[in-house]
Amino acid sequence: MTPYKNRSKEKMEYIIKKWDILWQKYYIFFASLSFLKKMSVCLGFALLTGLSAQLYINLPFTPVPFTGQVFVVLLAGVLLGKNFGAISQIVYLTGGSVGINWFYASGAGFFRHTTGYMLGFVAAAYIIGVLTEKNNSCAGRLTAMFLGVIVILILGTLWLSLFLRIPITKAFAVGFLPFVPLDLIKAYLAGTVANSIQKNSINKK
Repeated sequence: MTPYKNRSKEKMEYIIKKWDILWQKYYIFFASLSFLKKMSVCLGFALLTGLSAQLYINLPFTPVPFTGQVFVVLLAGVLLGKNFGAISQIVYLTGGSVGINWFYASGAGFFRHTTGYMLGFVAAAYIIGVLTEKNNSCAGRLTAMFLGVIVILILGTLWLSLFLRIPITKAFAVGFLPFVPLDLIKAYLAGTVANSIQKNSINKK
């Protein structure tokens, strides 16, 4: 291996090590918050999920819109952990189900063709929290977010098939495949934003 490659490898290892240390400090910071403050953050993420639902694009080849919600859900799982991340999405789902018009296109009500995806939000936030608690390395967090995306899409597709009474193969074609590339990009961006947020949180402590 050339000296240049050795230096590049050492630099990359240094960056990854610093990244992991910063995340460890962030989790210590969040754990130090009181229960009420943590719940306030959960409510904030529920609101952010609702706001991101209003950023949507209706696609001509699928009944499922492209929205910004997945991005916020991934952040909730990484930044809030398994319990509070899931709670933030339970608040969002419950609020919209009982009449708060913060589902996509200012909608409300539980029985919708997109309900499966919102159930997936709860599951994804929890799973991401569990996985990042076990492995909070850079690779571990990205893997957790990618798996979270897949969970959301699987639950959304299964519900779509039942709700619209269409074959699972068709539901997969219109409710899963079109969103994989876009949601994986969201996962990458969520990791970048989460890193910035946790740095600012540490600096303010």
